[in-house]
Amino acid sequence: MDGKTRTVAATIAALAVMVGLVAASVPLYSLFCKVTGAGGTPRVAEGPAPGTTTQTMVIRFDGAVMKDIPWRFHPARTSMTVHLGENNLAIFAAENLAKEAVTGTAAFNVTPAKAGPYVNKIQCFCFSEQRLEAGEKAEFPVSFYIDPAIAADPETSDVHTITLSYTFFKARQQPAPPSVSGSAVTPPSEGRS
Repeated sequence: MDGKTRTVAATIAALAVMVGLVAASVPLYSLFCKVTGAGGTPRVAEGPAPGTTTQTMVIRFDGAVMKDIPWRFHPARTSMTVHLGENNLAIFAAENLAKEAVTGTAAFNVTPAKAGPYVNKIQCFCFSEQRLEAGEKAEFPVSFYIDPAIAADPETSDVHTITLSYTFFKARQQPAPPSVSGSAVTPPSEGRS
């Protein structure tokens, strides 16, 4: 192999590696945020809260939809006061306004971002895609607790209110419409005009 061929091969290999890194960056960053709570991302709890304290915090809820998904989506309650370490349940209501089934996925965020590592979700509709049939209404629960360590951290000792925000996007892969049974189409016969 001459020098030019090696240079071209090395450039193509470097481009392939860069494209691979770009493609993997979003899911890897999302995983990093879920594990560490970075960027205001709540942590995924592996079980119930370790214990309840007498300290309380106000949790606000916000629900929104992007323009590409024809849903109505909002929290059943806009806020609640919770004890640190207490398991809590918040409910969000959704309705598909389209004339066909639509599958959505929710992105979530915590404000202020520095409180993200202390918000632990036990169960959340945001962990998987949600499908609503035409005109269907549904309730989506979020089970969570606030880690009591938030009160001892000097960076978050001033946090008394946390906002959990959820925004639904239309899922990239929409399910195919169901086939109507008993209406199979018979292919035309060969040789007929």
